[in-house]
Amino acid sequence: MDPLKTITVEAQDSTEILSLNRPDALNAVTPEMIDELTAYFSGLGDRLATRVIILRGNGWAFCAGAELGSEAFSAPGSGRAQRQLRIQQRYSQLIRLMRSCPQPIIGLVHGAACGAGFSLLLACDVRFATPEARMNAAYIRVGVGGCDMGSGYLLPRLIGLSVASELLLTGRFLGAERAKAVGLVSDIVAAERLLETGLEFAAEMARASPMGLRLTKQSLNALIDAPGLDAALMIEDRQQVILLETQDHQEAVAAFRQRRDPFYSDQ
Repeated sequence: MDPLKTITVEAQDSTEILSLNRPDALNAVTPEMIDELTAYFSGLGDRLATRVIILRGNGWAFCAGAELGSEAFSAPGSGRAQRQLRIQQRYSQLIRLMRSCPQPIIGLVHGAACGAGFSLLLACDVRFATPEARMNAAYIRVGVGGCDMGSGYLLPRLIGLSVASELLLTGRFLGAERAKAVGLVSDIVAAERLLETGLEFAAEMARASPMGLRLTKQSLNALIDAPGLDAALMIEDRQQVILLETQDHQEAVAAFRQRRDPFYSDQ
C-alpha cells in the first residue's frame, strides 16, 4: 500500500483518528485527498474492530474547502461536461461512503470549515467545535450552486429548511455559537480539549454493543427518510429483534445486573 500523503490515521483502542494533513494549505481538498479518503472509508466495512472514527484537521483549520487551482476543475474543450461530471462524482461519492460506513463519525472542527470541508463536517454523525470555528457552504460564492457534496440533502435535515436555505443561498458564515444554537454542533470546547472531547465521546459510544452501535447508525440513516411512522416502527422492530438474538445482548443484561462493564464479543 502506498504511503498516505494527504491524510493520517492513528488508532487508539477501538477508535481511529483520521486527520486531514495538508496544514500548509489549510487542508484544502484535492483529488489526491479525495482518493485517499475514499480508499479509507471504502475499507471500513471490512474492519469492524474499528468502532468509531474521529475526523479532524491538522494545523490551523479543519478544511478550507476544495483547492480551486487543482485538477478537480477540468480543462476547457470538447467533452468538458462529461469530464467534469466524472470528477464531481469522485467527490460526492465520498459523502455517500461516510454516511454508509458502519462506524459513527465524530467531526472535530476548529478554524475554517468551508465548502468541501463543510460538507465533510455535515457527513459526520456528531460534531464538536472550538469557539473560533467558522463554517460555510462556500460553493455559491464561487459562482456555482450552493448545494454540493450532500449539503443540500444533509443540512436541512440537520438544522431545518429555513436556516439551511439562508446558509446555502448566501454562503454566509456560521460561527460556533450559532452552530450550537441551531443544533449543528453538539458542544463548543476549548481548542486544547477538542481531541480529548472527541476521544471521550468515542469511548462512551464504544460502551454500546458493536452490532447495536452499527445498526443504530444504519437505522438513523433509514429513519430520516422514512415515509411515515409505520415504516419507522417496522425498521426499529426488526433491528431490535435481530439484536435481542445476539450474545452481546445477553452479556449487556448480565453486566447491568452484576453492576460491571460488559465484555462484548460482537457475536
